[in-house]
Amino acid sequence: MERTRENDYNFKYNSVCNSFAGATQLKVSEITVKSLANYLKLDYSSLSEEEILELAMLLKTSQAFVKDYTDLNDEQIDEHETFAIAVFVLIQDMYDNRSLYIDKNNLNRVVDMILGMHSINLL
Repeated sequence: MERTRENDYNFKYNSVCNSFAGATQLKVSEITVKSLANYLKLDYSSLSEEEILELAMLLKTSQAFVKDYTDLNDEQIDEHETFAIAVFVLIQDMYDNRSLYIDKNNLNRVVDMILGMHSINLL
């Protein structure tokens, strides 16, 4: 099979879902640093305390971004599994680029589409 960006996302999505075995729906509030490390293909047991704190900070930052972008609260965000995927993609981008901010002008198209579908602050 040819390697494409879509195939990579599908593989990562399946990896994330497998890390939540038994869960009926992937919720943003249930994303843990351990599942995040798994998504980023990091060995959680070998991470330093500093690296774990960095991942936790990236998780909080991406969750806040999703809430700010859509103007939805935690409960509303947990109703849509697609937000969890957006959080993972945002975190991967911040982790890969070692950036602690999200540039709204260069937002990943997948994330932009997911968040745009559910935004209620369309001003």
